[in-house]
Amino acid sequence: MSEQIIEGAPAPDAEENRRQVLYWRLLARLFDPEEQAGLESASLAVVEDIGLPSALLDPGASVDSVVQRHPELAAEFDGLMAPEPDEDGGRDRAAEVRRAALVSKVLLNVFATGSGTVTAEQLARWQSDAGWLERALGCRPGDLRGGRGGAGGGPGVSPTGTGFGGPTPDLSRLIPEIGPELGALEAGLVKRMHLREVLADPALASRLTPSMSLIEQLLRDKDNLSGVALANAKSLIRRYVDEVAQVLRTQVEKATVGDIDRSVPPKRVFRNLDLDRTIWKNLTNWDPEGERLYVDRLYYRHTSRKTTPQRLIVVVDQSGSMVDSMVNCTILASIFAGLPKVDVHLIAYDTQALDLTPWAHDPFETLLRTKLGGGTDGTVAMALAQPKIAEPRNTAVVWISDFYEWRTDELFESMAAVHRSGAKFIPVGSVTSSGRGSVNPWFREKFKDLGTPVISGHIKKLVYELKTFLT
Repeated sequence: MSEQIIEGAPAPDAEENRRQVLYWRLLARLFDPEEQAGLESASLAVVEDIGLPSALLDPGASVDSVVQRHPELAAEFDGLMAPEPDEDGGRDRAAEVRRAALVSKVLLNVFATGSGTVTAEQLARWQSDAGWLERALGCRPGDLRGGRGGAGGGPGVSPTGTGFGGPTPDLSRLIPEIGPELGALEAGLVKRMHLREVLADPALASRLTPSMSLIEQLLRDKDNLSGVALANAKSLIRRYVDEVAQVLRTQVEKATVGDIDRSVPPKRVFRNLDLDRTIWKNLTNWDPEGERLYVDRLYYRHTSRKTTPQRLIVVVDQSGSMVDSMVNCTILASIFAGLPKVDVHLIAYDTQALDLTPWAHDPFETLLRTKLGGGTDGTVAMALAQPKIAEPRNTAVVWISDFYEWRTDELFESMAAVHRSGAKFIPVGSVTSSGRGSVNPWFREKFKDLGTPVISGHIKKLVYELKTFLT
């Protein structure tokens, strides 16, 4: 009977076995840094047999170095973990083995972070490898970690992929979970680095790539820095601010466009000339014999947009849990401060409130004046914000916090009073680049009942709300 079962069993799939060898090695290395000789030799044989470089199995080689030596692999890493389904519904098992080797390289380089002190070079390498992982998931480098740009969102969920036991893993569906985990890994690496010593050495500091995790550490430690270290820290903060501002400014420019204001006469310049309308209106002056059109009046396009003087009051919780929001909203406030006829006021608070309005146009200077950490008491910020509401109908109050307050009833009543006054009150629970945040459920329900639900998610949501108010 046993012989009959063995004879009737399907023949083992060689390609499937190869793929499993690569993934078993990946799991073994993730949970135990010591290499398993059998898995290593078997994986090496697989990689060499399918024509891939053995450097893919070298834990000391970055993805950058592999691609530099083998540039033809760069295209294969893009969208690697968000594969398109085969049109015929079949599986190319040989291609899956190849992808398994590339997937293993990216995942191992990013998630096997080791222990001990981290150097600036190691952090830079990890950031580069994390960028390749983001590209493999179909995103831009930095998007998932809430870094430069924070365009947010990845590709659509592909129907293929059922984990390590099926076809090539489609991890794009896990993007909401992977992004925050990458940010946490990066933050851990930054904490394991002797940052002050690195900043004191210009050569080492130049290897650092600005990221949210690094900026958070710099903002927390800036009062303990001086001389060269402080100068390098400021340079990194400014680089990061400029990179994020460039992306956010584009989003604002696309969003904050008012309706055409036809009460304002159009400027009579050539670039505003409406040629089609001019010809149509002067057709009665057509001379058929001379085949000429005599124009007695020119028509111009209206380009002036309707803008109403508005006051925008941005209140930001600067406690430790809101660092990402603090950075993003400080930059966003500076962009709106540069728009015509928008009067921006910026307030930061923890247990004390700080009016940062004089520096609202410069996010770099604003961030240098913040003190991250501490408790949270929104009533002190409200005491600064309420006197600024001179014309409620022309005022929007944007309050960014996780709303974990200790004087909840008192703060909410003052917020409800602002809403009832006619001002637009916009509670925001998260304006991170990754879109992940936590909001006090008590406040969430209260705001919902008030008719001002909490905005949570990507910063684009806040840009859209402000666009609606300003136009």
